[in-house]
Amino acid sequence: MPPSEPTPPQPSPPETHPRYGAQVLLDAAARARDIVALTGGPPGAPSPPATPPAPAPAPPPSDTPPAAASAPTTVPVPVPAQSTGFERVLRGPSGLGTAGLRLSPRPSHHPEPPAPAPAPPAAHGTPIPGLYHHPVPDPDPVRVEEVSRRIKSWALDEVSLYPDDWEEEFDGFSVGSYMVGCHPDAPTVDHLMIATRLMVAENAVDDCYCEDHGGSPIGLGERLLLAHTALDPLHTTREYSPDWEKSLHADAPRRAYRSAMEYFVRASSPSQADRFRHDMARLHMGYLAEAAWAQLDAVPEVWEYLAMRQFNNFRPCPTITDTVGGYELPADLHAQPAMQKVIALAGNATTIVNDLYSYTKELDAPGRHLNLPVVIAEREGLSDRDAYLKSVEVHNDLMHDFEEHAAALAADCPLPNVQRFLRGVAAWVDGNHHWHQNNTYRYSLPDFW
Repeated sequence: MPPSEPTPPQPSPPETHPRYGAQVLLDAAARARDIVALTGGPPGAPSPPATPPAPAPAPPPSDTPPAAASAPTTVPVPVPAQSTGFERVLRGPSGLGTAGLRLSPRPSHHPEPPAPAPAPPAAHGTPIPGLYHHPVPDPDPVRVEEVSRRIKSWALDEVSLYPDDWEEEFDGFSVGSYMVGCHPDAPTVDHLMIATRLMVAENAVDDCYCEDHGGSPIGLGERLLLAHTALDPLHTTREYSPDWEKSLHADAPRRAYRSAMEYFVRASSPSQADRFRHDMARLHMGYLAEAAWAQLDAVPEVWEYLAMRQFNNFRPCPTITDTVGGYELPADLHAQPAMQKVIALAGNATTIVNDLYSYTKELDAPGRHLNLPVVIAEREGLSDRDAYLKSVEVHNDLMHDFEEHAAALAADCPLPNVQRFLRGVAAWVDGNHHWHQNNTYRYSLPDFW
């Protein structure tokens, strides 16, 4: 394909919120390449001059799409003092028999993703005015077509996910475009399919258990718990195991969960699989909180709604970016509080994007759907317009916090897999917005401007 032409630079945000994004994470990695200097002496020791970086390997001929681009404006990131937690992880274990367990730099079996490509000349949909985001290129159409073909075959032939009259809605979701855009460093289409199956399965559970296609808050806890055993297997007696195994084929959501998780487990490490199960338990707990408010016909306080959204959100998607990328962020690094905060902020910001773009869709649906503008309007006595615009501000604050903490973490822990994971999460955030903005089949903007 011919290269995309760059767009004019986007307006810079206020100086108090510098734009970081994926490009600044790359910059932070480049400034901290000499990992030996970091791990070979006490915190604060002077570092020798960094060696010049090796030239980046050439990307595969056509299988690897360009990585997501971020805004052209970058701001230098100060390197904070080494945190106690990361100092311990970087130093590694001590004692007899632990020499081979140290977390030190080693050659990567996967090439680093290519440098960010320029932003596309124009988007197909209209971005929300005032919403802070990074324009990114359209996803690789060749990969989109292949992922779309494979996921439809899986949905129909392997798990019998939906009846014929749901086909238009399935196609309109454009999950192939979504996942290719969110995972620009996936080595192959097989890697992209790991995320795509899970995304479709999660949406099947949401639609069929909670939302549009027969969902109800009544009895939701039981349905979610039984579905969760498709992700986190039941270990019981021989007498009762056959009944549980049979139940995994009882409905479309459980069939989808079971199959998608089998593919994921084959591609991931035990640690990555357990991490995903934990994040899915978080998601299901968020579903239950929202269902409780629906049963009570209650509108939570704004802070309570945001607490629910930290669990009922997109977190399981960006947190598997290393599995989809064909590498692993070790459990000890993933569990660090600083990394957990970055992942949580990414999930929160991307989920408020969904609240904003799906606002009119949910207004047109039967019943009352809780989203951030609705909750702010109810709890703070604002007009629909003012509540929506305030929700845009909440999203922007979350985005700035995510980028600032991600950039600080990139500088604080310059291990290659940490750098790549943070870039992957940032690319997922950008790709998520791109899909919401451009999916005009599902979303339209309110007339507030």
